[in-house]
Amino acid sequence: MLSKNQIKLIKSLSLKKNRQQNGLFLVEGIKGISEFLKSDFVLKTLYTTKPIFKADAQLICEISEAELKKITSLKNPNTALAIFEIPEQIKNQTDGLIVVLDDVRDPGNLGTIIRLCDWYGVKNLVCSKNTVDCYNSKVVQATMGSLTRVNIEYLDLEMYLESSKLDVFGTLLEGENIYTANLPKEGIIVLGNEANGISESIKAKINRKISIPQFGVIKDTESLNVANATAIVLSEFKRRTIET
Repeated sequence: MLSKNQIKLIKSLSLKKNRQQNGLFLVEGIKGISEFLKSDFVLKTLYTTKPIFKADAQLICEISEAELKKITSLKNPNTALAIFEIPEQIKNQTDGLIVVLDDVRDPGNLGTIIRLCDWYGVKNLVCSKNTVDCYNSKVVQATMGSLTRVNIEYLDLEMYLESSKLDVFGTLLEGENIYTANLPKEGIIVLGNEANGISESIKAKINRKISIPQFGVIKDTESLNVANATAIVLSEFKRRTIET
């Protein structure tokens, strides 16, 4: 049976400050938990209504569906909830294709972008310190396990971009058409905030401006969703590696 302290801890992990203080985060559902269990992430406790997971028996706590409903953040909880340790931040590689996010705030967008990086084989994602926490439960849920395969680093973006020797590509409306631009196999791709785009200070660090052209006759749409833009940009960069 769940204790009050267990429930209190689980509920507290919905807040970033508590995740950082405890060094813990939540994963919900069979798919997500299974992905984390086969990764290098360290399991703290697994609460489940069914004995279906392969993990240290001492770390598994069988609970009722009623108890699961008390601790879940989902409207329709799926079998289990697990607590994992937040790993030490690993320094990203300085070569290859790297995605940089400037102040992306929506958890769903970040989760989708992490999943896209995983799909397109981008191992390194650099986020501004104001970007939503990748261990936010909504982000974790949206990644569908891809968080275990993408290295994420939160840095001062200005300093990071200044120190890099790679070309810095920025997705801007006035940029070169991405479908006709000469795109290399490696570089840094910067994507901006949902409402305001890339900040002025980061724009100053960009040396290759690219844009996704709008084909609609009535051009009233101001911009693409940042996750959709990420999918198009990564697809174009990776397509060129196949053609060359």
